[in-house]
Amino acid sequence: MGSAPARRLPETEAVLEVRHAVRNWLSRYASGPVAVALSGGADSLALTAAAVVEAGEVDALIVDHQLQVGSDAVAAEAAAAALGLGCRSARVLPVQVGREGGLEAAAREARYDALDAARDGLPVLLGHTLDDQAETVLLGLARGSGGRSIQGMAAYAEPWGRPLLDVRRATTRRLCADIGLIPHEDPHNASPDFTRVRLRAEVLPLLEQVLGGGVAAALARTGAQLREDGAVLDALASELLHTADDGAGLSIETLATAPPALRRRAIRAWLLDGGAKALTDRHLRAVDELLTNWRGQGGVAVGGGTPASRLVVAREHGRLTLRRERR
Repeated sequence: MGSAPARRLPETEAVLEVRHAVRNWLSRYASGPVAVALSGGADSLALTAAAVVEAGEVDALIVDHQLQVGSDAVAAEAAAAALGLGCRSARVLPVQVGREGGLEAAAREARYDALDAARDGLPVLLGHTLDDQAETVLLGLARGSGGRSIQGMAAYAEPWGRPLLDVRRATTRRLCADIGLIPHEDPHNASPDFTRVRLRAEVLPLLEQVLGGGVAAALARTGAQLREDGAVLDALASELLHTADDGAGLSIETLATAPPALRRRAIRAWLLDGGAKALTDRHLRAVDELLTNWRGQGGVAVGGGTPASRLVVAREHGRLTLRRERR
């Protein structure tokens, strides 16, 4: 489908804020065409409008989860809006959503898989806002899995870009109103069956009221600071892992004398490289005890096995080893 010329946007406060955010992101992470994940909601519509002006060549990717009657019509309307804004192309991507891990997780996996397959090597811009970031940090805090779980979303984790992490959701809605766009209101975004919706509708407004405002921005800043700290710790942990790895396993003496924060990060990276999946704090602490509190206990099974085998960390001859054992 051919695109119209880029739509001229009025210079309202909301338009300028979103354009500025997109321009800053592009100057840091991308030069050339980009793809935008467009749902038809206010956030992704605002992002698309700004991206067309700032990036020039934009491909809109619209995922149809097929979870609601009429979802194909919603997707078609979003594609038409994208072309009206000046996108050079707009593609609807129908997907089948499973049920493993719950509806939210399954829909997310199907969505990201479809976007990755269709992006044709381009970075994909996502419409996550500061409000989404605050919700993500709170959800991570509830998991209690350490600093990594409350770092929130990165501005760029290839190929996913998030230019609007400093922009409030209310701003994207104002932009849509300013340029005459009517966003689609997904009924899932108002359903109390979803934890994130209850955070958005109940928890964050209460925190803002009780703590005197500024909570969402403070949560987002906390996530950003933890990402910066985490990058430094990850680099130091990588050096530790390189020193401890002798090809046959990890030296217990080298790891046991390292600070716990670095030691556990090094162990985590080693396990992931070895095929471990869905690592939890319990896994990491159990492996850590093989180093620091060994009482002759056996190996520790970590996620990443198969129906016929399991992945096990053991202490052997002064080393940590990782191997597959038959069930």
